[in-house]
Amino acid sequence: TPDSEELAALEEAEDLTAAQEVALGALVKERHGVDFFVVDRYPTAARPFYTMPAPDDARVSNSYDFFLRGQEICSGAQRCHEPAVLAANLDAKGVAPTSDSLKAYVEAFDHGAPPHAGAGFGLERVVFLYLGLDNIRKASLFPRDPRRCAP
Repeated sequence: TPDSEELAALEEAEDLTAAQEVALGALVKERHGVDFFVVDRYPTAARPFYTMPAPDDARVSNSYDFFLRGQEICSGAQRCHEPAVLAANLDAKGVAPTSDSLKAYVEAFDHGAPPHAGAGFGLERVVFLYLGLDNIRKASLFPRDPRRCAP
């Protein structure tokens, strides 16, 4: 049985660790008999500055992760499209919205942007988990490691 105390001990602004994700996957499997699940509304503090806070509670974000057997296979979120919210998110993370590296990015939203979102799938991880492989490199056409950077 997974250690649910470890999951319950999460601080409000923390993201899940890899070990906690695996424990959550085992708990979901035990209680619901499924390998696939979604976690949403991650703490805003644990997500990038461009993630939109939830409209009903700014402590959590409009974000999600898809999991397969306790392994994250996709991460996504609504992107922040409101300049004032974007600037506030940057301030909350201790980054000046007027800094040289972000000023143009923030100002681009002054011209208007529709609500939008994005997600990234780890297809190699999906293949690795789906096939039950013993090493993720077996699911990659050109695996990388410290000793191999070219095919």
